[in-house]
Amino acid sequence: MTEPPLILASTSPYRAQLLGQLDLAFETVAPEVDEHHLDGEDPSAMVSRLARAKAAAVAAERPEAAVLGSDQCLDLDGTIRGKPGGFDAAFAQLQAASGRTAILRTSVCVIGPGGQEIGREEAPFTIVFRELSNSQIRHYLEHDRPFDCAGSLRAEGRGLALMRRTESTDPSALKGLPLIATARLLEAAGLTIL
Repeated sequence: MTEPPLILASTSPYRAQLLGQLDLAFETVAPEVDEHHLDGEDPSAMVSRLARAKAAAVAAERPEAAVLGSDQCLDLDGTIRGKPGGFDAAFAQLQAASGRTAILRTSVCVIGPGGQEIGREEAPFTIVFRELSNSQIRHYLEHDRPFDCAGSLRAEGRGLALMRRTESTDPSALKGLPLIATARLLEAAGLTIL
């Protein structure tokens, strides 16, 4: 049986790098999706909805493919903290998180050939932030510039230094694509991982 082509419905270099760890051929396609949260929507529901919306948007154009969508936000006491987009918003996000516990919520969805949803899973990643001074936050932001990262956390750089401890069942969820769930869903879509 021929495996379907795989498409990552994302332009995130972090997600592409993670998916590359599974040693599968894939292409990336930017999904045309409004990523704003809905009024009253909780963080878990938002990342689940957006992961599916991204996959569905690309799957509608490429019905022969298995399409992978993912979304992530920082959940601070039920408040959604997404990509800050700039210095001031990132500074405010990290000031609010300083010394507190938050959950980085990452959802993944796979839509198989023919547009059938294979499944959707969330991989929460709990972070206990260190007490951070304004100068520490400023230093981190000036050097790492995590303005395209949910909750201003760039784990590929100094972002780990913001944390006192973490807890998760899938460490790759920190960087934006939970590979344990992703591998399981892609296998269900007909791709060979192992």
